Amino acid sequence: MTDQKRAALGLSLPVLVLLALLAVPRVVLHDLSVIAPGTFVNWLLVFVPPLVWIAVVLVQRVPNPFVTLLVVGIIYGVFLALGHQLLWSLSFGDDQPTLGGNLSDLAPGAQAVIIRGFSVLSSLVTGTIVGALSGLVALVAQRLLHVRT
Repeated sequence: MTDQKRAALGLSLPVLVLLALLAVPRVVLHDLSVIAPGTFVNWLLVFVPPLVWIAVVLVQRVPNPFVTLLVVGIIYGVFLALGHQLLWSLSFGDDQPTLGGNLSDLAPGAQAVIIRGFSVLSSLVTGTIVGALSGLVALVAQRLLHVRT
Protein backbone atom coordinates (compact mmCIF):
# COMPACT_ATOMS: atom_id res chain seq x y z
CA MET A 1 0.00 0.00 0.00
CA THR A 2 1.42 3.37 -0.94
CA ASP A 3 1.90 6.07 1.68
CA GLN A 4 -0.82 8.10 -0.04
CA LYS A 5 -3.36 5.25 0.26
CA ARG A 6 -2.32 4.60 3.87
CA ALA A 7 -2.78 8.29 4.62
CA ALA A 8 -6.22 8.24 3.02
CA LEU A 9 -7.33 5.19 5.01
CA GLY A 10 -5.47 6.08 8.19
CA LEU A 11 -4.29 2.51 8.75
CA SER A 12 -1.74 0.27 7.06
CA LEU A 13 -2.77 -2.74 4.99
CA PRO A 14 -1.59 -5.24 7.64
CA VAL A 15 -3.77 -3.50 10.24
CA LEU A 16 -6.77 -3.51 7.89
CA VAL A 17 -6.27 -7.25 7.29
CA LEU A 18 -5.87 -7.96 11.01
CA LEU A 19 -9.09 -6.10 11.76
CA ALA A 20 -10.93 -8.13 9.12
CA LEU A 21 -9.45 -11.35 10.54
CA LEU A 22 -11.13 -10.61 13.89
CA ALA A 23 -14.44 -11.62 12.32
CA VAL A 24 -13.19 -14.88 10.80
CA PRO A 25 -13.52 -17.16 13.87
CA ARG A 26 -17.32 -16.90 13.69
CA VAL A 27 -17.26 -18.04 10.07
CA VAL A 28 -15.18 -21.11 10.89
CA LEU A 29 -17.08 -22.02 14.06
CA HIS A 30 -20.44 -21.56 12.36
CA ASP A 31 -19.52 -23.57 9.26
CA LEU A 32 -18.20 -26.39 11.46
CA SER A 33 -21.44 -26.27 13.52
CA VAL A 34 -19.50 -25.52 16.71
CA ILE A 35 -21.74 -22.55 17.47
CA ALA A 36 -25.40 -22.08 16.62
CA PRO A 37 -27.17 -18.92 15.51
CA GLY A 38 -28.95 -17.11 18.33
CA THR A 39 -26.54 -18.18 21.07
CA PHE A 40 -24.67 -15.74 23.28
CA VAL A 41 -21.29 -16.84 21.93
CA ASN A 42 -22.50 -16.37 18.36
CA TRP A 43 -23.82 -12.94 19.30
CA LEU A 44 -20.41 -11.98 20.71
CA LEU A 45 -18.63 -13.23 17.60
CA VAL A 46 -21.00 -11.25 15.38
CA PHE A 47 -20.88 -7.90 17.18
CA VAL A 48 -17.51 -7.66 18.95
CA PRO A 49 -15.31 -7.51 15.81
CA PRO A 50 -17.17 -4.54 14.25
CA LEU A 51 -17.16 -2.80 17.64
CA VAL A 52 -13.38 -3.29 17.78
CA TRP A 53 -13.13 -1.93 14.23
CA ILE A 54 -15.06 1.16 15.29
CA ALA A 55 -12.94 1.65 18.41
CA VAL A 56 -9.70 1.35 16.43
CA VAL A 57 -10.65 3.94 13.81
CA LEU A 58 -11.84 6.34 16.51
CA VAL A 59 -8.70 5.93 18.62
CA GLN A 60 -6.44 6.18 15.57
CA ARG A 61 -8.40 9.19 14.32
CA VAL A 62 -8.50 8.03 10.74
CA PRO A 63 -9.48 10.75 8.23
CA ASN A 64 -12.65 8.99 7.05
CA PRO A 65 -13.83 6.09 9.23
CA PHE A 66 -16.55 5.18 6.75
CA VAL A 67 -14.09 4.54 3.92
CA THR A 68 -11.59 2.79 6.18
CA LEU A 69 -14.18 0.39 7.60
CA LEU A 70 -15.72 -0.14 4.18
CA VAL A 71 -12.30 -1.44 3.09
CA VAL A 72 -12.07 -3.61 6.23
CA GLY A 73 -15.54 -4.98 5.42
CA ILE A 74 -14.57 -5.80 1.85
CA ILE A 75 -11.48 -7.65 3.11
CA TYR A 76 -13.69 -9.46 5.62
CA GLY A 77 -16.05 -10.39 2.77
CA VAL A 78 -13.13 -11.99 0.92
CA PHE A 79 -12.22 -13.98 4.04
CA LEU A 80 -15.87 -14.91 4.51
CA ALA A 81 -16.08 -16.20 0.93
CA LEU A 82 -12.82 -18.12 1.27
CA GLY A 83 -13.90 -19.64 4.57
CA HIS A 84 -17.24 -20.80 3.21
CA GLN A 85 -15.64 -22.29 0.11
CA LEU A 86 -12.86 -24.06 2.02
CA LEU A 87 -15.27 -25.47 4.61
CA TRP A 88 -18.07 -26.24 2.14
CA SER A 89 -17.78 -30.03 2.26
CA LEU A 90 -17.39 -30.09 6.04
CA SER A 91 -20.36 -27.79 6.45
CA PHE A 92 -22.76 -29.67 4.19
CA GLY A 93 -21.32 -33.19 4.21
CA ASP A 94 -23.33 -35.52 1.98
CA ASP A 95 -26.31 -33.15 1.99
CA GLN A 96 -24.98 -30.69 -0.62
CA PRO A 97 -27.39 -27.90 -1.60
CA THR A 98 -29.15 -28.23 -4.94
CA LEU A 99 -31.21 -25.95 -7.11
CA GLY A 100 -34.95 -26.30 -7.48
CA GLY A 101 -37.55 -25.53 -10.09
CA ASN A 102 -36.43 -25.35 -13.71
CA LEU A 103 -32.78 -25.39 -12.64
CA SER A 104 -33.07 -28.75 -10.86
CA ASP A 105 -32.44 -30.51 -14.19
CA LEU A 106 -28.95 -29.02 -14.49
CA ALA A 107 -26.00 -31.33 -13.96
CA PRO A 108 -24.84 -31.49 -10.33
CA GLY A 109 -21.52 -29.85 -11.27
CA ALA A 110 -23.30 -26.92 -12.92
CA GLN A 111 -25.56 -26.55 -9.90
CA ALA A 112 -22.53 -26.52 -7.60
CA VAL A 113 -20.86 -23.77 -9.65
CA ILE A 114 -24.02 -21.63 -9.52
CA ILE A 115 -24.64 -22.17 -5.81
CA ARG A 116 -21.01 -21.62 -4.83
CA GLY A 117 -20.84 -18.56 -7.08
CA PHE A 118 -23.83 -17.02 -5.36
CA SER A 119 -22.29 -17.94 -2.00
CA VAL A 120 -19.14 -15.98 -2.92
CA LEU A 121 -21.22 -13.02 -4.09
CA SER A 122 -23.31 -13.14 -0.92
CA SER A 123 -20.19 -13.22 1.24
CA LEU A 124 -18.70 -10.21 -0.53
CA VAL A 125 -21.95 -8.26 -0.19
CA THR A 126 -22.29 -9.24 3.48
CA GLY A 127 -18.74 -8.12 4.29
CA THR A 128 -19.23 -4.87 2.42
CA ILE A 129 -22.49 -4.14 4.26
CA VAL A 130 -20.93 -4.94 7.65
CA GLY A 131 -18.05 -2.61 6.81
CA ALA A 132 -20.35 0.15 5.56
CA LEU A 133 -22.63 -0.01 8.61
CA SER A 134 -19.64 -0.07 10.98
CA GLY A 135 -18.11 2.83 9.09
CA LEU A 136 -21.34 4.81 9.30
CA VAL A 137 -21.53 4.24 13.06
CA ALA A 138 -17.87 5.25 13.43
CA LEU A 139 -18.38 8.36 11.30
CA VAL A 140 -21.37 9.46 13.39
CA ALA A 141 -19.48 8.70 16.61
CA GLN A 142 -16.49 10.67 15.36
CA ARG A 143 -18.70 13.66 14.61
CA LEU A 144 -20.56 13.40 17.92
CA LEU A 145 -17.36 13.06 19.91
CA HIS A 146 -15.77 15.92 17.98
CA VAL A 147 -12.74 13.78 17.30
CA ARG A 148 -10.54 15.84 15.02
CA THR A 149 -8.18 14.21 12.55
